[in-house]
Amino acid sequence: MPAKRRAPWLVAILVLPFLMSGSNPVQAAEAPFDAAAAAAPGEVQTIPDFRLQSSAKATQGGAKISTSAYDDSSWVSVPARSTVMGGLVSAGKYPDLNYSTNLKDKVNKADFTVPWWYRKTFTAKPKSGAHTFLRLPGGVIPSAEIWVNGVLIAGPDKVSGAYPEHDFDISPQLRSGVNAVAIKAFPADLCYDPDIDPCKHLSIGFLDWSQPPPDNSMGLWRDVQLAEAGAVSMRHPRVLTDLEMPSMGSVDLTVKADLTNNTGATVTTAARGTIGAIGFGQDVRLAPHETKTVTFAPDKFGQLHVTNPKVWWPAQMGAQPLYHLALTATVNGVVSDRGKADFGVRHIESGLNAEGDRTYAVNGKNFLVRGAGWEPDLFLRDNPQRLKDEFRYMRDLGLNTIRLEGKEENDEFYQLADQMGIMVLAGWECCTRWQAYDKWTEADHVVAKASATTEGLRLRNHPSILSFYVGSDTAPTERIEKEYLDGLAVSDWDAPVITSITWRESPQLGPSGNKGYGPYWWVPPNYWYGDQRGGAFGFEAEHGPGPAIPELTALKKILSPKELDSLWKNGESVQFHLSPSVHFDKLAEFYTALVKRYGKPNDLADFVMKAQLAGYETNRAQFEAFGANQSKADRPATVMIYWLLNNAWPSLFWHLYDYSMTPSGGYFGAKKAMRPLHVQYTYDDGMVALVNTGLTEVPGLSIQTTVLDENGVALHDETTPATAPANGAARLVDVPMPEGVSTTYFVRLQLRDSAGKLLDRNVYWLSTKPDTLDYENPDWRTTPQVDYADFTDLGRIPEQKVNVKAASKATGDDITTTVTLTNSGSKVAFFLRATVTKGSAEDEVAPAVWSDDYVTIWPGESTTLTAQYRRSDLGSATPTVKVGGVNVENVRVTAPIK
Repeated sequence: MPAKRRAPWLVAILVLPFLMSGSNPVQAAEAPFDAAAAAAPGEVQTIPDFRLQSSAKATQGGAKISTSAYDDSSWVSVPARSTVMGGLVSAGKYPDLNYSTNLKDKVNKADFTVPWWYRKTFTAKPKSGAHTFLRLPGGVIPSAEIWVNGVLIAGPDKVSGAYPEHDFDISPQLRSGVNAVAIKAFPADLCYDPDIDPCKHLSIGFLDWSQPPPDNSMGLWRDVQLAEAGAVSMRHPRVLTDLEMPSMGSVDLTVKADLTNNTGATVTTAARGTIGAIGFGQDVRLAPHETKTVTFAPDKFGQLHVTNPKVWWPAQMGAQPLYHLALTATVNGVVSDRGKADFGVRHIESGLNAEGDRTYAVNGKNFLVRGAGWEPDLFLRDNPQRLKDEFRYMRDLGLNTIRLEGKEENDEFYQLADQMGIMVLAGWECCTRWQAYDKWTEADHVVAKASATTEGLRLRNHPSILSFYVGSDTAPTERIEKEYLDGLAVSDWDAPVITSITWRESPQLGPSGNKGYGPYWWVPPNYWYGDQRGGAFGFEAEHGPGPAIPELTALKKILSPKELDSLWKNGESVQFHLSPSVHFDKLAEFYTALVKRYGKPNDLADFVMKAQLAGYETNRAQFEAFGANQSKADRPATVMIYWLLNNAWPSLFWHLYDYSMTPSGGYFGAKKAMRPLHVQYTYDDGMVALVNTGLTEVPGLSIQTTVLDENGVALHDETTPATAPANGAARLVDVPMPEGVSTTYFVRLQLRDSAGKLLDRNVYWLSTKPDTLDYENPDWRTTPQVDYADFTDLGRIPEQKVNVKAASKATGDDITTTVTLTNSGSKVAFFLRATVTKGSAEDEVAPAVWSDDYVTIWPGESTTLTAQYRRSDLGSATPTVKVGGVNVENVRVTAPIK
């Protein structure tokens, strides 16, 4: 986020009297978590749930609350990984907080100005020589006390910050039978800008991305675990890979793990490991309570030297094979602890080119980063199925990278990234205490280094990790940069480290190689082809066209009738489902452009349709511009991160798909741009470009370029032979500007192989009147638009009829619906959207992966689309396909499952 952003909306926060939980119904007593049954050296068990209560009601203190006899039957049951707010929402304590202003009006923020208790009972059978650790793989937001069986294990002087991990040997406190753990999470502060807010913690904030969570994310957002070990513990198994380049014919593997002697006597442990059929080991002598890193390295006998390795690639470039490491530490022939990790073999290079822009290569091949920014759930809730669905959307879009601005994720996120071939650009967040370096205390320095250590160890084995940036909108000071680098070095970090996502530099890392120019709000398609500001050249780590209006069904789920009315009638109305920042709380330039380019909306449905048109064309142009410019001799495009992929909470801006996971115009514009073999129009020079994300040249292609007027009459038609360059782009064909047309015309591009098979089809609506920008007076939000393309003719195309045929096929829980559209009219059928609904209801089935959508077809043309979704999301309804467009009234047909 740009450091210039300010949030005066945070200055005044209404503090209400404490009202929480006074009338909660008494819940049945819960059985303790049976941790004893599976307890064995090397076993790690995650505490599955907790009881939750405010300290304003549970006033007895930790010494009492953490005893097994304490009565918590009136407390709320919440899942693991529940912030306070996330737990209360999951327990049904609030109405729909996604709707209208309920998040502001139905939650009392004063409830979260006091600490909250998490409590869980569990069984144990302590054994002589065994050690049980209470493990926090990440921190507690913002800090905590840890109590076990009436004993304070650690306080906020140790447990502080969102990220640092902790292992506490609680063996002395355990007793046979029922035990209790209680964790007191302290209040978190709302922090956007440390110059304005009382920002006190290195925590997690949502900045101007969303309305803030009322509890400021306080509580247990990561797992709490019970880990068993004997005399020796094993932690942080990791594999360093040294891939022979450029042949990739062999790889040297170095395996490391941290061993700790849990006793007061010297111990020798036998450390043994396997990677597939490869075995290795050594004996390690540990002094009392010593921690030592054991290293298994390639030797002269070829141990840990692998020929013809399975190499991991990003999704569009190859496969994603993974290896598995298994380690054991035994003492006197008895297993004391175990470790395991999956890892991949790949080689990443990064540096600055002659223009000072950062570039990447993966396994020796140039890697054009085309990614988007990630938002976790507003309440940091865990939803494994949704996470898988979101990664499926990333792959469907054609993205190859996801960027985390702070809000580092849990292990499952990185595992999916490895499996799906999505690179991860990780790093710290903007604008909060993370960047208020002059306000840091000595305790902050400790937390910052520990955070880098923890996240480095978490990410180290994942081949999907592309880079880590230690500053967001600023660069760290010399001392802080060293602390971050020292923390990452603990994990033997080998991915590139970047100082900032802007143009800044730091003492050790030097220049970032990034631009940091935005924009963050509306710009027209031709902006992306410009050679100024955020145009498609160099490295841009966050930029996008801002407003992204969901489709009508999704909108009606989140906005009240009054809010819907103001949305389409007035671009200067403050919208709660936009940003809390005054810079992004109105549609403003977007609404003006919509009216100027497409005409004033007639009603809500017309506004939504025009918003989809605008989203489609500018998103397509943004991704296409970087694709086309990757092979330029003069300052090529190297990295673009669309701002953002998704939303933490239902929002009207910064996403490629909305919170309901219903893809809209912007999604399909971006997806069209990132086809693996793609033909596109370039707005800067009016040419046709051919872009290939594959690693091999593709000969024998042909490109058909057709220019048509608004009535569908062909004014120019040309077919050109073409060869797609390997992993690059080429501009091949001039598109003539038609004469004698009104302000709007179409360009249809069709790419075919040597057998005539259609590989790609792309339709543009263009104007004889260009969009014009004022590059002399930009600001960090956007570049002002001073004149506008004229697409008002699109609203005057006569209504057409489209024939729709649909059928569905099921395999288990997976349904595929096939839709064939045929234009039976005499004019173009423009911007047709197909959806699957639950029977005759308006409720769309989502998530759904469509092969294409928002398509345009001319008289006599047909196109076939497919949609893949889950039967469980459809329910008992019959799939029904709804099709409508700019000049086509909605048509419904059933698509029965066969």
